[in-house]
Amino acid sequence: MVVMAADTRTLRHDWSLEEIEAIYTLPFTDLMLRAQLVHRDWHRPNEVQGCVLLNIKSGGCPEDCAYCPQSAHYETEVGREKMLNVEQALEAAGQAKAQGATRFCMGAAWRDIPNGEPFDRVLAMVRGVRGLGLEACCTLGMLTDRQADALAEAGLTAYNHNLDTAPEFYGNIITTRTYDDRLATLARVRRAGITVCSGGIIGMGESRRSRYGLLRELSTQQPHPESVPVNMLVAVEGTPLSNQEPLDPLELVRMIATARILMPSSYVRLSAGRMSMSDEAQALCFLAGANSVFMGEKLLTTPNPEVDHDRQLFERLGMRLQMEANPSPAEASTCRKAVLAASHVAP
Repeated sequence: MVVMAADTRTLRHDWSLEEIEAIYTLPFTDLMLRAQLVHRDWHRPNEVQGCVLLNIKSGGCPEDCAYCPQSAHYETEVGREKMLNVEQALEAAGQAKAQGATRFCMGAAWRDIPNGEPFDRVLAMVRGVRGLGLEACCTLGMLTDRQADALAEAGLTAYNHNLDTAPEFYGNIITTRTYDDRLATLARVRRAGITVCSGGIIGMGESRRSRYGLLRELSTQQPHPESVPVNMLVAVEGTPLSNQEPLDPLELVRMIATARILMPSSYVRLSAGRMSMSDEAQALCFLAGANSVFMGEKLLTTPNPEVDHDRQLFERLGMRLQMEANPSPAEASTCRKAVLAASHVAP
């Protein structure tokens, strides 16, 4: 029998698969209660961070990710498009801010970030987004130490690079990039002083044990990723996973609740897959500890609930959007140390 600590103020980085399984498979009401207790100790329980994701360069990606319609390996309705210019990106960022978002994310269908003008354009976008008072996040593929440092200097708040799934299932989904490549990218982001946004996707045919494995990879990082997006597969025609059976939404709720317990200080983001979920299922995700959500009609190339629908749902639930962007990594580190010292919690 696995004994689970009752102290919700402790951060751990040594979770075992057995402990994670014991949490994930708790009776549902017990799991939700425990996740709520942790959530309320670390976050404002009725506040959600609003994020908007903009595709600044779509299609033609050389990776063979089995879930992705932007891969050049598959025939989908997503075509290759030129990279947006800085003005287009900042116009979209301004609209995101007006809709109540505090984080603006920019994604490009690259395997590696190209140097030269495209990267300079990204840096200008980051500076512009930060100038609007928004957090800036990018997901651009693998990057070098020099590129990570340049992004940090431009003011990038967070870099997204999902692990996608557990190491043992990874080869079923991607063959053009290794798991170690992904971990190395996250390490470069950390060294540059940029916060990490990293999560995964469920519903790709993986077992529950693979979900535990993904959660272990994330929760044993030191520090934990500051943002953990939890995605449910959106099956897109033309991709190898197009005929994958839909996942029970309660599995997503369990995934979010377990992530909340394992990584108490992290933002857990309810990401792709919301279009297939009822309002009631989304409400359970918030109850389980999700406190960040993507807003807007699209997530890169897949549908997402409209902003007005999200606002109506939050109003029905008595929840609100976070009003201000989070502090910079340096400011957050200073604040966190003060909170931990006051609470007598080891960092």
